[in-house]
Amino acid sequence: MKAEYITPAVTLFTDEGKPDFENLGRLYEHLITGGVTGILVLGSIGEFFAIGKEEKKEIIRFAVKTVKGRARILVGTNSMIPGETVELSRFALDCGADGVVVVPPYYFTLTQESLYDFYRDLAASVEGDIYLYNFPDRTGYEISPELMLRLAKEFPNIVGCKDTIPGMAHTREIIKLVKPVRPDFKVYSGFDDNFAYNILSGGDGCIGGLSNVIPGFFKEWMDAFAQDDLAKVMEKQQAVNRMMDIYGVGVPFVPYIKAVMAKLGIVSSPKATFPLPKATEEELERLAEIIRRG
Repeated sequence: MKAEYITPAVTLFTDEGKPDFENLGRLYEHLITGGVTGILVLGSIGEFFAIGKEEKKEIIRFAVKTVKGRARILVGTNSMIPGETVELSRFALDCGADGVVVVPPYYFTLTQESLYDFYRDLAASVEGDIYLYNFPDRTGYEISPELMLRLAKEFPNIVGCKDTIPGMAHTREIIKLVKPVRPDFKVYSGFDDNFAYNILSGGDGCIGGLSNVIPGFFKEWMDAFAQDDLAKVMEKQQAVNRMMDIYGVGVPFVPYIKAVMAKLGIVSSPKATFPLPKATEEELERLAEIIRRG
């Protein structure tokens, strides 16, 4: 049974707050040698919301050059300005990215018809693969399964989605509606603990943040599916269920993922964009304990 695990990579910064390309290179090597299917840069955990357009282009250029041909490389081209989303999407695809992952504009709630208009114009403006990004905890609204079906039927270059939503009811409905019409439409869950349920439901896998820390673990989970090793699948599921506690150590979770990576020596600095918090020593110990017990 085929299963994919894509890492939404954290973005690493120097003490001056600039992209740290030396450490980003180390991180991408860590993920590639760990065996993940692909890498998504400038997603939510990649702090796209706090990085300027020109720095995004620098990161995109570096990531594609480093990763292309060794793992799939996807790029978050999110912006509150639709024209900037188009510009970044074209730039990423021209650099050689395998696709772009796009969350719709947020702050004000949009109707499903407005969301259709947004993705219709994007699909018409971009020559390359587009993945819908549904994250209602951050946008304040969802992209409905019915809208995903409509978009998948009308636009061949809309090729999949990342469905970051607790539980599986919404993702399961996408699979039920869209896969019979577009078997090639990729359906990824956005939370690590939904990976197995996603695959067993007929989806394609997960784009989950914990794989930044232990990519080899998720490679073993993929292999367990490939080998139809149900006992190993269950063992990994139970371990991930315990490790999901990482997301609850602090809010928002992004700097805490970075903190545990730094504590384990994967990266040299946990610096996040201002004003995201910094993990305390007590929180660091809690993070390390969660990884050890997992």
